[in-house]
Amino acid sequence: MSGVELTRIGGKVIDRQRIYRVIDRILDLRAAGVSQQEVAEREGTERSFISRLETLGEVHRGARIALVGFPIANKDELLALAQDEGIEYTLVLTDEERWRWVREKSGSQLLNEVTQIIAELRTYDVVLFLGSDMRVRLVEALLDKKVVCMEIGRSPIKGDRYVDLEKLRRLIRELKAPARDGRR
Repeated sequence: MSGVELTRIGGKVIDRQRIYRVIDRILDLRAAGVSQQEVAEREGTERSFISRLETLGEVHRGARIALVGFPIANKDELLALAQDEGIEYTLVLTDEERWRWVREKSGSQLLNEVTQIIAELRTYDVVLFLGSDMRVRLVEALLDKKVVCMEIGRSPIKGDRYVDLEKLRRLIRELKAPARDGRR
């Protein structure tokens, strides 16, 4: 039985390699931008376990930043930038994705999902929001956290908008930089 590491804990026999494989899958999914809730559902565990696992392995503690934006034309590049910059939560949609997301749900499903998203966003130190002028004001009112907005058009926005990735990168780095006077 080469490669199998079994550990007895009371009446249980634990396969360490299986645990390592599951943890690797969880971390790979999270690094790819999959939400804690979705990873927990895929792996048959609780979202709080995913959160605790990440906390156990955390090396750097700074401002926790969430990025939300729609309708985004260069979504894939934006998500890659967010991952490179260590953004912990992303919800970025194209115009077609945002309308499909709304249409495919009943009113109660939509309300429940939006409420969950708001609750998740409230756990972050900073929410970086990319959207229309009207949505910017709404997000600022809904979240009692620091909200940094990058307006990408006047409401209603029809069609996808390109985000200047270098401008966004500079903004993210500014938000992550320690405050000069010790405050954030």
